[in-house]
Order: sequence, then structure tokens, then C-alpha cells
Amino acid sequence: MKTFRSGGVHPPENKLSVASPIEVFPLPKQVSIPVNQNLGAPAVPLVNKGDVVKVGQLIAKGEAFISSNVHSPVSGKVLKIDEMIDHTGFRRKAIVIIVDGDEWEASVDRSPEIKREITLSREEIVKKIQEMGIVGMGGATFPSHVKLMVPEGKKAEYLIINGVECEPYLTADHRLMLEKGEEVLIGVRILMKGLGVEKAIIGIENNKPDAIRHLAELAKKYDGISVQALKVRYPQGGEKQLINALLGREVPSGKLPVEVGCVVNNVGTAFAVYEAVQKNKPLIERIVTVTGNTVKKPSNFLVRIGTPVQELLDKAQSDIENTGKVLSGGPMMGKALNSLEAPVVKGTSGLLLFTEEDSSRVPLKSCIRCGRCVRVCPMGLEPILLAQYSENSMWDLAESNMVMDCIECGSCHYTCPSGRPLLDYIRLGKNKVGQIIRNRGKK
Repeated sequence: MKTFRSGGVHPPENKLSVASPIEVFPLPKQVSIPVNQNLGAPAVPLVNKGDVVKVGQLIAKGEAFISSNVHSPVSGKVLKIDEMIDHTGFRRKAIVIIVDGDEWEASVDRSPEIKREITLSREEIVKKIQEMGIVGMGGATFPSHVKLMVPEGKKAEYLIINGVECEPYLTADHRLMLEKGEEVLIGVRILMKGLGVEKAIIGIENNKPDAIRHLAELAKKYDGISVQALKVRYPQGGEKQLINALLGREVPSGKLPVEVGCVVNNVGTAFAVYEAVQKNKPLIERIVTVTGNTVKKPSNFLVRIGTPVQELLDKAQSDIENTGKVLSGGPMMGKALNSLEAPVVKGTSGLLLFTEEDSSRVPLKSCIRCGRCVRVCPMGLEPILLAQYSENSMWDLAESNMVMDCIECGSCHYTCPSGRPLLDYIRLGKNKVGQIIRNRGKK
């Protein structure tokens, strides 16, 4: 069974919501829509207080090269544009809309029929994906149209589709592949055309045999698309690890996947691309897994962007009083929320609830030099050294030892018997070294 070359761990999978079909979440009474829901520059608001908007209307425009448009997920009146607490825990600009009915832009095709014929040209596909505000749905939220713009002198050979969903607990992608498999494959074909490649590989870990069988059967009708089962191993969903697992190619340090002829997208992105190109539907909703050991009804919800997290937790019958921590994302790479008023955004793959006991860190002990963090690092780094360099502000040594190559998967932190906060310090080091590199480039 294929997998990536080195490192990795296998935490308990805990896919509690895997048997829960996707459920359409009720419309909230009010939404808060951050103008920055992508990796890159924030979008610029196009509406003002008091404006009436429809579902699918462009309300903020991504004007920078790496930015993304934002559309209204609801119909109603703009209450205000103000600084609101978002999923990052910081107060950032958001457009707040009071919901009134559910009136959609007439240009959006809401019919249930699957549209299989791809009529747009390669250039039109890239433009449409940009217009519809599509970003990477695996959590990174990189603007999808930029990924299709291959730099001059480089050539893409393969489109790699990430159906791995290696984070414990999360099942949004799994349910999507089971329930919207054909739409996902049409989205893959659209991405192939937009990228100008003839081959696509969908990688799925073998703990999802039903999804593997389903997509493999459907893929027989679509030229150039194959489905590859992979060994269960975290963090196989990382793009460099996935490329290595599927093709045996190594992305060089500091380089992008296109350097080895690949572009990687998530299955959720492929579905969003299908809806954008074939149905003229912007990215205004997404599937969110709500799960954890204080959730009575682990669920997969199709949720409008901007919906308060609190409402999802209530719908899933969560025991908030006995919850110590709520994560946005999975247990390995997710971030703790400091407010349940934070909204669902384009990158919200899941909401994970832990008790106080399960969310507390183990007592901190001295490093025993066991080397486990080195063995599990999928990037071949030495996490304990990078953490020590960062803790002691030794930024030159952190840079020379490739701190910027860290993918922040948390495998080192997970496996450390001494409870060392390795990832915390490495993130600090990446932030500081990144600033140094950027300042150096300005000189």
C-alpha cells in the first residue's frame, strides 16, 4: 500500500460522524462575513450599511493578485461593516447581514440536475473560478485560480486531488465523496482543463473503502482520472507528502509542487469548482463536521458562510458546560476558538469539542533526547533543535536548519513523551524567520 517516504504518525481515527449524512443547516438570523477568508490580502467591501443583498451577490472584491472575492451567503440587509472576532481569535473587518428570506441571484443555477458538459475554455475556467471566490477547501484557503496559473518556464503534468482527510475526527470530505461523487469528478475534469493536464489522481486513505469503490467506479466514465488507495498515515494530506505517496516525487525545499509537475487540490475544492463553473454558484456554503467527546449527535452540516459557531454546536446537541476546548479543524492542526460567536468561514472543515481533561496539556518535562520527534517528522527536520533555536531567539540557526520547511502537522508535538511545546516554538520561529526573509528581500 502506497504512502509517503518518511515520518508520520497514526493517531486514533475517531471518525464518529462518518455515518451521518450531510444535513442542510437552517438559515441563521444573522451572519458575519469576514472580508479575508483566504491566504493572502483581504477583499475590499463593495456594500454599505443599509444595502439590501441577495444570495450569491458579490459583496467584497479581491483586488490583490493573491486574494479572493466574497459573496453574500444570505439575502437581507447589511447591518454594519465592523471589526468582529473571527476564527483566528482576532477582531477583523466583517460584513454583518440581517437575514430576510432566501432570495438568490437569478444567475445561479439551483436545479438538482448534474451538468456534465464542460463548455468554457481554459481561460474562461480560470476567470470563472476567480470570480466565484473559490479557495482551497482543505484548510489552507489559497485562492484556487492562482494555482491554475502555472509560472512561465514550468509545466504541470498531474492534477493531484486530496481525498485523504487524514485528520482524526473529520468526515466532511468523506461524506462529500459518497454523496456528491459525480459532481466532484466533473470538478476534477474542469480543473484538468483549466490546468492543461491530461492526468489526475485522487488519493484516498484505505480507511474509506466505500469512497474508494464509489469514485473508482464513477471514474471509469472520465478519461484521465484514476483513484489510488493509500495507507492510513498522518499527515498524508499534506501536498508534499501526497505527491510523494502517489508519484514518488520529492518537492525540493522552498519550492512549490509545480516544480515536480504537480498541482494539488482538495476534493471539496473540486466540488466548489463544479458548482462555480457549471452552476454559476459562488462559494457561499461548505460542509462542516461537528464532533467530539461532548457532542451527542456528531454531524456533517452544509452551512452558509458566516453562520455563528454556537448555532452548529447547539444543533449537534453539544454539552458546552462540560467542554474545555472548541477547535476549528482537526485535533492535529486545528486552532482553538476563543469565542463561539466566531463565524463559519470558507476554510472551516470541522468543529471539534473536547472535555477539559482531554484538552489539557500533559505536565511539561525535560527533553530526554529520545529522538521520536525526529523520526516522525515528515519533512526530515529536527524539531527539538528548531524549537530550542526559536525559544532562544537564534533565528539564523533556525533558518539554516530549514524551519520554513515545517508544515506544522504537529506530529512532533503529538509524539513527544515529555510534552514539550515543540510546534508552538517552531511556529514562532517560522513567523520570525519569515519576517527576516521578507525584510531581506526589500533591501
